[in-house]
Amino acid sequence: MTRTVLVTGATGGIGSATVRALGAHGHHVMAAGRNAAQLDRLCNEVPHATPVILDLMKPADLPGQLAELDRLDALVHCAGIAEVAAVDETPYGLWQETLTVNVAAAAELTRLLLPALRSAAGRVVFVNGAPGLHAVPRWSAYTASKAALRELADSLRQEEARYGIRVTTVYPGGTATELLRKVRGQFGRPFEPADCIRPETLASLIVTALHMPDDAYVSELSVLPAPRA
Repeated sequence: MTRTVLVTGATGGIGSATVRALGAHGHHVMAAGRNAAQLDRLCNEVPHATPVILDLMKPADLPGQLAELDRLDALVHCAGIAEVAAVDETPYGLWQETLTVNVAAAAELTRLLLPALRSAAGRVVFVNGAPGLHAVPRWSAYTASKAALRELADSLRQEEARYGIRVTTVYPGGTATELLRKVRGQFGRPFEPADCIRPETLASLIVTALHMPDDAYVSELSVLPAPRA
């Protein structure tokens, strides 16, 4: 049976790689994001992919394609923003945007889709921050949102176990995306894609987590760039 998987942040580096990896495995992939043109280009390249226009600043406004789902095999949360700013430089609006996109929207979207996920005894994957990320100066809103996302995943895992839903958090180290390029530039640090995890590699590990046998699953997965000789 063809599985249906929803991927948020589908036009980002990790999200688009995940859409491609799932499409290559024959899944029906619902690729969610805000940019219609980018989604169309992506879905034209990927077999069995469908674009879904979704604004995570308004997560309660569920598109009809999602509201009509009676079964969803997996929900993969790849969306996220990562502005660099110290506490005294972070206006309330940026706190709202960061916490909404990175945490509250993930919670609300999951809540709205729980009936469809329960019908399939489905999987939920949260792509979090780097392993051990905490208390990074000038990155307070982002690190706070990722700490909250971890607690959301851990609570959901226990609450939904009775429905057979399996919750996985992925903690990726530096991944070669344009978002990481921007963040490292703002921190004044070099960005060397060759020293990072490739988005395609991370996507393959997400797919592996989704394809675990029925008797086991991965609850947490830390992924680090391989050491270079």
